[in-house]
Amino acid sequence: MIKDSEILAVKQRYEIIGNSPLLNHAIRVAMQAAPTDMTVLITGESGSGKESFSKIIHSLSTRKHGKFIAINCGAIPEGTIDSELFGHEKGSFTGAHEARKGYFEVTDGGSIFLDEIGEMPLGTQARLLRVLENGEFIKVGSSKVLKTNVRVIAATNVNLIKAVEKGKFREDLYYRLNTVPIYVPPLRERGEDVVMLFRKFTTDFSEKYKVKPISLNAEAKQLLVKFPFPGNIRQLKNLAEQISLLESEREVDAVTLSRYLPTAQPRLPVPFMGGSDGSGSGDFSEREILYKVLFDMKKDMNELKKLVLESYHSGGLNQNIIKKHQTLFEDMDSQAPFEDKPNPSPSLPLVLDSGNSKEKQDYRNDYEDDSIEDIIHEEDDNSLSIEKKEKELIIRALKKHNNKRKYAAQDLGISERTLYRKIKQYDINE
Repeated sequence: MIKDSEILAVKQRYEIIGNSPLLNHAIRVAMQAAPTDMTVLITGESGSGKESFSKIIHSLSTRKHGKFIAINCGAIPEGTIDSELFGHEKGSFTGAHEARKGYFEVTDGGSIFLDEIGEMPLGTQARLLRVLENGEFIKVGSSKVLKTNVRVIAATNVNLIKAVEKGKFREDLYYRLNTVPIYVPPLRERGEDVVMLFRKFTTDFSEKYKVKPISLNAEAKQLLVKFPFPGNIRQLKNLAEQISLLESEREVDAVTLSRYLPTAQPRLPVPFMGGSDGSGSGDFSEREILYKVLFDMKKDMNELKKLVLESYHSGGLNQNIIKKHQTLFEDMDSQAPFEDKPNPSPSLPLVLDSGNSKEKQDYRNDYEDDSIEDIIHEEDDNSLSIEKKEKELIIRALKKHNNKRKYAAQDLGISERTLYRKIKQYDINE
């Protein structure tokens, strides 16, 4: 029977932090299986620390003086994985300028850790099954059967049972690998272990960056324990490093911690409301900006319609196509849109669909105001009013930001280049 003191010694040796029952059980199973030569299958989510268990098994086994190699099956291309694992003969494929020993030959008498075993191609799975059953393999390009005495420790973060059902993993290989199953719990199932790990990481980073260690208050600790950590220990370590490096206050509360957690609501940009309090009492109001956008869109649309009509009159466009869509040009002339001298009449401005029915209704009410109808009563007057309003907005923006075009352009919602052109157009003295 494995004693608690022995488990503690293993934790200290491999720097495993935590006291959760699931973690202790996984370590106990690994210690019990280590002296045997049975194949072990370690399951658990990515980043949960499966490789540490493979090292525990090897170091406590009779093979501890032999070689130990860790292979990520998902990182090796399908076309070369057979050569990597079992070796190849000279000239067996293009680029094989000399014979090469595979990992199973090199680690004879030791242990090999096959991480992400679920990513292994089916053909390679058949070769691996032969090694597990008979200790035999054949190099790529050879017909000679070689022997090896290697203990296989496999790990995966996918459900191999489902992979078997989908035909992506051999059933016989699964049962051969799963002689001793070890489940490594994810961080969200380890309770207070997450606080202990966070303290360990922040202590390490405080030494690395020569700063005072980070500490969490009670509410921050509760938030940390409740967070699911889909990236497990890797994600927690990155979080600890960010806070250690970026936070000036070394005691972190829940509000501060939440800013570093992905589930915290991001700070999305909000519509410009003028005043800093969002009341619209600043130099610009939301209504003024909206009017400007609408007027610019209306002006651009009228110019586009004029261009289409001019092309039509010059014979550059198919008359049937234009007449088929002549309703688009009804606001260009009260009689007929296809006469030589169209007399544009005012058109209704476009209404922006913000997705908020109340905002749209408020805007319609504002737009139906008599003062707005006076502004757009006639197109000529409308153009002059737009230019006047636009010039006023630009002047006010420049004054607000002490003639700094970059910030004035940001307030106006235009590019700095466009602002420069408008300044020249309206002959504005900065």
